Amino acid sequence: MGAIRNSTKAVILYDGRVLLTRNRDQWGDFYLFPGGGQEFGEVLKDAVFRECMEEIGAEVIVGDLLHVREYIGKNHEFAEWDSGAHQVEFYFECRLKDPGADTSQGVNPDSYQTGAEWVELERLDHIRLYPKTVGEVLRNKANAGRYLGDVN
Repeated sequence: MGAIRNSTKAVILYDGRVLLTRNRDQWGDFYLFPGGGQEFGEVLKDAVFRECMEEIGAEVIVGDLLHVREYIGKNHEFAEWDSGAHQVEFYFECRLKDPGADTSQGVNPDSYQTGAEWVELERLDHIRLYPKTVGEVLRNKANAGRYLGDVN
């Protein structure tokens, strides 16, 4: 039986755009919310702060919890590779400590990360974004503080 992994994600909005990490796999570019796994003994807000430093190279001010999403690998498009994964993701509202900070590259990005970029909310349904549902919620300005479940 596998372990359930906690992951923190930053939702950084500014001027109708959201800051995402740009990544590449065999099918091309895809985008993720900055963030990653919580370490043992680390509180969620500290984890999202650390992960933002690693992936976007900038300090963030961590605000309220916006969404909780589950990812159960066997239910998603990459099930053949990720069937044993079960992750609970905590999406926090964040803002850059220095709005002028260079966020194009982190200090310790994931191996598949190629950078970070600001993406207009209207473009979110035109890019390969994971998870799509969080992008739809942001684009449609839906209510915050929602449990999203195991969604794409």
